[in-house]
Amino acid sequence: MTIPVLDHRDTVPAALRGAVYALGNFDGFHLGHQAVVGAAVQAARAAGRPAIVATFDPHPMRLFRPDAPPFRLTTLAQRAELFAAAGAAAMLVFHFDAALAALSAGEFAALLAGPLAASGVVTGEDFTFGKGRSGDTAALAALGAQAGFFARTVGPVSDAGGPISSSRIRAALQAGDCETATRLMTRPFTIRGPVVHGAKLGRSIGYPTANLDMGNYLRPAYGIYAVTARLPGGSVVPGAANLGIRPTFEPPVELLETFLFDWSGDLYGQEIAIALHRYLRPEAKFDSLEALTAQMDADCARARALLADA
Repeated sequence: MTIPVLDHRDTVPAALRGAVYALGNFDGFHLGHQAVVGAAVQAARAAGRPAIVATFDPHPMRLFRPDAPPFRLTTLAQRAELFAAAGAAAMLVFHFDAALAALSAGEFAALLAGPLAASGVVTGEDFTFGKGRSGDTAALAALGAQAGFFARTVGPVSDAGGPISSSRIRAALQAGDCETATRLMTRPFTIRGPVVHGAKLGRSIGYPTANLDMGNYLRPAYGIYAVTARLPGGSVVPGAANLGIRPTFEPPVELLETFLFDWSGDLYGQEIAIALHRYLRPEAKFDSLEALTAQMDADCARARALLADA
C-alpha cells in the first residue's frame, strides 16, 4: 500500500488541506506511536477529514549530534507503508535542517496553520517543538487555539517494563532480545535494501548469501539470527543470517549476510527485507573452514526449528 509523501517546504495539495496531523518522529512505529496515529486517524474520520502522519528526516539528533552511531529502526519508505496501513492518507516529511531547527515555537505553529493547513494535531505527551525545544504540548494547544487548529495529546503506552519507547527497542536489539523488540513494535525489526555483492566466500562452502549493507539502521547485536526474507514479488523465505564483520575472514567487512533455506536464484541489485526473529549466538572466529561449516550446519538446523515453531 502506498500513500503520497509530502515535503513540509511545499504546498499541501488541495485534497489534503484541513487534515488532522499525527506529529512525531515515529521511528520504529511501536505501540505508543500506533496509539498517537490511531487517535489522529479516529479524529480525522469523525470530522470527515484526511489524516496525515508527519515525521522528521533526518532525525533531529543527526543535526545536533552528527557523529552519533546509526540508530534508525525504520526507513522513510518503511514508515510510509506502516502509516498507510494505520489509515493515513499521506505522510509528510519535515526536512530537519538548521532552518527548521531555528523556528520559534510560534513560527512552527504558524507553519502548521498556514502552509500545512492543519485542522488538528495529535502528539504524544512528551512532544516538544521550536528552537531549543521551547514549546511543549500546552504551548501547542494554546498556539493552536489562536491559529485555528486543535491540539490533543495521547499518553504513553506501558507494559511491565515501563513506557514503550524507541530507546527500549534499541536497547533490546543491541542485547540480542528480538522477542522484546518484536512485541513492542508488533512486528520484527526488519532491514530492507538492495542485495549487494560480497566476497562470495559463502558459496564456496555451500552457503551462498544475499548481502545487505546496514546503512543508517541501528546495529543490533552482532551474531547469527533466525530470519525471514521478503523477496521481490512478496514471497517470504526462512533463513539464517550473520550480522557483523565475519571475524574468520580478512579484511573485516560489515554486512548482513542471509542464507535462504531451500531457495536459489539471483537477487543482486533487487530489494529484499530481512526480519530478525531470534538471536542464536554471537559472532565467532573459527580456526578452519571445516569448523565454520559445521557450526553453520548447526545454526541453520536450529534456525529452521525455531522458525517452524513460530
